[in-house]
Amino acid sequence: MATRAKGPGRANGRRAASSTQAKPNAQPKPKAAAKPKPKAAAKPKPNAPATPKAAATPEAPAPATAAPAASPPGALRLAAAAQVIEAAGLCVAAAFGAISTADGKSSQAGSGVALTVFTVAIAVGIALIAAALAKARPWSRTPTVMTQLLVVIGGIVLLDGHRPEWGVPALLLAVACLAGVLTPASLRVLNRPPVNRQ
Repeated sequence: MATRAKGPGRANGRRAASSTQAKPNAQPKPKAAAKPKPKAAAKPKPNAPATPKAAATPEAPAPATAAPAASPPGALRLAAAAQVIEAAGLCVAAAFGAISTADGKSSQAGSGVALTVFTVAIAVGIALIAAALAKARPWSRTPTVMTQLLVVIGGIVLLDGHRPEWGVPALLLAVACLAGVLTPASLRVLNRPPVNRQ
C-alpha cells in the first residue's frame, strides 16, 4: 500500500516539475492595451453666473481731419477784387511812365526809370495783399486799410491835377475796398482768435 501511494505521488511531482520547467520557456502573452476612457463632457452648472467677456479695448480715435475753411464773405472778395484792379492800374501807369521815359519826355531819365520800378513794386505788393485778403488772412486787414488811405490821397491829388479819368476810378475803388473790409462779416472773418493765457 505504501508503494502504491508513493507511485502516484511521484507521478504528480514529476508533472508539477515538468509544468514548472515548461513555464520559463513559454513566451509571455502581451497585455492588451488599455482602452482610453472617454472623458465625460463637463456639465454646465445651472446656477453659475455667466462670466462677462473682457471689455473690448477702445480703438484709438482717428486723427481729426482739418475742417474745410469757410469761404470768405462776398464783401471781402469785393475788397480783394478792388485791390487787384488797383494793382493793374498801377501797372498801366508804370507802363506809361516807361514809355514817356523812353521817348525822352521825362525831365531826367534816371528818375523816370526809378519811378517806373517803384510803381511796379507797389503794384506787386498790392496784388499780394489782395491775395491774402481773398484767403481771409487776419494780417491782411491793416495793410489793406493803409493802402486804401493812400489811394484816397492819390485820387484827390489826381482830381486836383485835372486828371479825373484817373482820380475818380481810384476814389471809387478805395471806397469799395474799405466798405468790403469794414463790414461786420469781414471783420468777424479777419479777427484773430483770442489767445488763451493760463
